[in-house]
Amino acid sequence: MKVMSQIAMVMNLDKCIGCHTCSVTCKQAWTNRSGVEYVWFNNVETRPGQGYPRRYEDQQRWKGGWELNKRGKLKLKQGGRLKRLAEIFSNPVLPDIKDYYEPWTYDYHKLTNAPLGDDFPVAEPRSLISGKPMKIEWSSNWDDNLGGAPEHGDLDPMVAKVREQAAEKVKFAFEQTFMFYLPRICEHCINPACVASCPSGAMYKRAEDGIVLVDQDSCRGWRQCVTGCPYKKVYFNHRTGKAEKCTLCYPRLEVGLPTVCSETCVGRLRYLGVILYDADQVTRAASAPRETDLYEEQLGIFLDPEDPEVRAAAERDGIPYDWIEAARRSPVHALISKYKVALPLHPEYRTMPMVWYIPPLSPVVDALNETGHDGEEADNLFGAIDTLRIPLEYLAEIFTAGDMRPVRASLEKLAAMRSHMREINLGGTPDGSTAERVGMSAYEIEEMYRLLAVAKYEDRYVIPTAAVGNAQALEESVLPEGCSLDFEGGPGMGGSGPVGEASGRPAPVAVENFHVLADRATADEPADTGRSRVNLLNWDGNGRPEGLFPDREERQ
Repeated sequence: MKVMSQIAMVMNLDKCIGCHTCSVTCKQAWTNRSGVEYVWFNNVETRPGQGYPRRYEDQQRWKGGWELNKRGKLKLKQGGRLKRLAEIFSNPVLPDIKDYYEPWTYDYHKLTNAPLGDDFPVAEPRSLISGKPMKIEWSSNWDDNLGGAPEHGDLDPMVAKVREQAAEKVKFAFEQTFMFYLPRICEHCINPACVASCPSGAMYKRAEDGIVLVDQDSCRGWRQCVTGCPYKKVYFNHRTGKAEKCTLCYPRLEVGLPTVCSETCVGRLRYLGVILYDADQVTRAASAPRETDLYEEQLGIFLDPEDPEVRAAAERDGIPYDWIEAARRSPVHALISKYKVALPLHPEYRTMPMVWYIPPLSPVVDALNETGHDGEEADNLFGAIDTLRIPLEYLAEIFTAGDMRPVRASLEKLAAMRSHMREINLGGTPDGSTAERVGMSAYEIEEMYRLLAVAKYEDRYVIPTAAVGNAQALEESVLPEGCSLDFEGGPGMGGSGPVGEASGRPAPVAVENFHVLADRATADEPADTGRSRVNLLNWDGNGRPEGLFPDREERQ
């Protein structure tokens, strides 16, 4: 047994309201430079829908992830080394800009400076790539709130799969419409296909926390990683000629802060924590012959941090003590391995994804209430799960490679939690039978409720910090050239280009600055901002900084 640690994330889809705050804050923090206007490390998709880029789940076309060869061994779906070498200068399976969308801005200058006349001036859209007028035909979430579902809904690859198995199970008539939001980031897989497909070795997975990153100095822009990633979460910066992807906000994680998307999530649906797993079992688990077994196989490689043998093996393999303790308190471990309500995204890609999801239950409650029945009564809920407005077959195609049993089990536990907690909130005393029906105790149901419904900040994000002894090495300022993306004369920093000005070199950010940010986020007193300008983006929520709000006298 070889014990390794991984920072993982769980998202509770019942809480996502589709506000896109996570996407906007991630965009502002990581991809607001020229050359990556179309890039969204975090995006929120409406399902059913084609996703971003369009139909990224159709691996027959995009050739992402892994598959088994005739001998039952793992191989990249895009082909072996010789095939990839032959196509290295002309990759035939890359999404083009139309599959993402052509980013645009508006000609506000024409709008604001137009001379007085009888006609109303308009700010016509202009491409951020060519600068020419363009017609807006697609964007990163064109399917938002089922927009255009009658026209585009059939193009969802998962809808096509469900219809193959269950005829007209998914229809887009108004009275049968269903939808839910699916936030997506890089999966930071245990068995990442993007790392295996990179010819220059620029893609790598950090041993200490499992985060998958791109070495910008080594990247040569071959774009094989874009093809290899089945989730299409590796992007090509057309200005720098290099690949970029979600970093899981590792500078924040190293000082115990959650990712930007987690910190700013309005619904508080994200959980971060440590998972311990057996690295010796990864290849065997990913090579399971049947795709429907891959969920259970991945569960099987996760280790119990309460087990004395696992703890001893982790210490032997160099896992720090505070990481082992963080794994014991990890909300991710609890939701995935203890309660088993979180499920992986497309395990059939065999990459062992580490961003998991709790499937949505809310529509069944609403549907029951509309029929006049009690939407949170246990018998009603259990009986209605198989007739969900969101078909189990559709959820299973997304989360368990078509196996409906884990999806049904997860939804039944969520339904049991609702019914059990309603009894308590109405002043009753549950007899425990509802919990027993889903194989849980009343105590476990209540603990799961605390985690999913009322967990505090420190319970949702259990993140061990980087070792103090490594702090100096982690500072960006000690590097002779700063961050390889933004130092003077570095890639993309050569002045004006076809898509606007370069961002310039920001002030170096040290690890200590993130510690200060962590202190501000949890302080009870207003931060001392000095003379710096305060706005809603950098205000910590404490006090009333001068100039942020109008004086009371002015409002009266």
